[in-house]
Amino acid sequence: MSDNNDHIKDLSRRNFLRNSAVTGVAGASLAGGFGAGALVRSRPAEAATNNEHHVEPGELDEYYGFWSGGHSGEVRILGVPSMRELLRIPVFNVDSATGWGITNESKRVLGPNAPLNGDTHHPKVSYTDARYDGRYCFINDKLNTRVARIRLDIMRADKILTIPNVQSIHGLTLQRVPSTERVFAAGEMIVPLNNNGEYLDDPSEYWTMMTCIDAETMEFKWQAIVDGNLDNCDTDYSGRFVAASCYNSARGMTLPEMMGPERDWTVIFDVPAIERAVAAGEYTTIGDSPVPVVDAREQAHQGRNAFALYVPTPRSPHGVNTAPPEGKYCVVSGKLSPTCTVIEWSRVAEWFDGGLSDPRDVVVAEPEVGLGPLHTTYDNRGNAYTSLFLDSQVVKWNIEDSIRAYNGEEVNYIRDRIDVHYNIGHIKASLACSRDVDGKYLTALCKFSKDRFLPVGPMHAENDQLIDISGEQMKLIHDGPTYAEPHDALMIRADQLNPSQVYTRDDPYFAETVAMAQADGVTLERDNKVIRDGNKVRVYMTSVAPSFGTTEFRVKQGDEVTIVVTNMDTIEDVSHGFALVNHGINFEIHPQQTSSVTFVADKPGVHWYYCSWFCHALHMEMSGRMLVEPA
Repeated sequence: MSDNNDHIKDLSRRNFLRNSAVTGVAGASLAGGFGAGALVRSRPAEAATNNEHHVEPGELDEYYGFWSGGHSGEVRILGVPSMRELLRIPVFNVDSATGWGITNESKRVLGPNAPLNGDTHHPKVSYTDARYDGRYCFINDKLNTRVARIRLDIMRADKILTIPNVQSIHGLTLQRVPSTERVFAAGEMIVPLNNNGEYLDDPSEYWTMMTCIDAETMEFKWQAIVDGNLDNCDTDYSGRFVAASCYNSARGMTLPEMMGPERDWTVIFDVPAIERAVAAGEYTTIGDSPVPVVDAREQAHQGRNAFALYVPTPRSPHGVNTAPPEGKYCVVSGKLSPTCTVIEWSRVAEWFDGGLSDPRDVVVAEPEVGLGPLHTTYDNRGNAYTSLFLDSQVVKWNIEDSIRAYNGEEVNYIRDRIDVHYNIGHIKASLACSRDVDGKYLTALCKFSKDRFLPVGPMHAENDQLIDISGEQMKLIHDGPTYAEPHDALMIRADQLNPSQVYTRDDPYFAETVAMAQADGVTLERDNKVIRDGNKVRVYMTSVAPSFGTTEFRVKQGDEVTIVVTNMDTIEDVSHGFALVNHGINFEIHPQQTSSVTFVADKPGVHWYYCSWFCHALHMEMSGRMLVEPA
């Protein structure tokens, strides 16, 4: 009896959230009901009763999970299926533990005058032949219109770009085949192309663009102007196309205007065609940006658009996800429509090559799946899994059966539904963006946790749930509270990643600091020296647990001081920190790493520094003094 009552309470909470959300999007098209989807009733989430997914103490996980940190500005690494948080990688944010945003090395990556926060959304791991190769993870910053590249050997960002001519990079995706040579970044907000204040009150001059970045050099290749607001995006498995959902096709400024059309677009770009035009000099530039810009708006082309295909898609479409392992289809989730639109990539090629006349001819299915479809992921058995924000569900449906239904057959393409808690956004199955998709696990990133965890004040945790999808029915196996606010995640096999345990001394991350030392005649691995150059002082020291090579140095008030620390320990996990009391300085120095910081010594007196990362039984004694003489 209690189980049934609990289920009733659960349904009432979910229905309250659903009804509230429906009120907020009143007017969304629900024409046609739920069709075949009604033939499979939702099930309350039932936890798996066996221990096959449990990771014992001391055992290692099967997958690395890459989670965006949302408005924390970071990327998080989880072990799956344990869902243990292993690491937080600071990217666009200042991090007190590691010194990211404080050290000279991290400031060089962030760039001058960089904003010290961000909103990370879509982590993407690099590919070779549509399989994860473990080299890089790319991540976008929607808040400050940036894209970062993270080296996965040291789990630190090495490049950050601010994207010109657009505002808010939301969608991010990578070329899969033959390898990740290009990164695609979708600009969301529409603005005047030369946003210098001239067209503040003229929305007819507002546009956005798709940006292409060279993944190795992290330099811009091109931008393409489009109609509407670009949202999420994904690539095919041939290296030719990138598709992006595009809402607000009316280019409205208010919510009612943005929700007006019954159909918006999926915009599909022909990358080689754009790059041929750029190579031929058939482009322009905007303002002081040197990035080549081509015009992919419909109005710019007489007849067939050579750069972009605009596929009418219901309604305010959101997620765009190519189905593995062959990459034959791309599914676009309808958000304000209860449908998903299935596009066949070979038909897209046929359209660009002149074989099709109607853009909708590339659509092969449009199944009705439920209320508020946002994102779709896949198993290795031909099934798709779509997150339903308003229904607080994951729905499992078969792609080929949905195509048969679209062609008029009486077939039920829905396989299963499971309740999630609550109001799911992103969804991702293990290896589901690659050829190696294995159909084992699915993570449901829920926007609300409500009553799932102990209350901790007004701010609630998000709820990342792990679901077993290996059988016919989905089974909930884990609830995971997460700090604000993950948007997307992906899982790669543990053997597809080989992170370093100890830095190499020739690592480019601190090469500029090494060059500075060489110019000062300092050998970082050996010397503990103070170099004075006018009012600039450079303090070089080594560290070996449990002591710094320099335990006292003297400067004058007003000096610009650069402290360089090289950790000469060679054993993994013997990291040091350098913390200077009352100066807001703390940073990491891992085995064989060099780190540095620059500041003005503006406080006369004695100032202690100490090792902030526990490294030895005498860790507390690992310290020294900075003596600042009054001016």
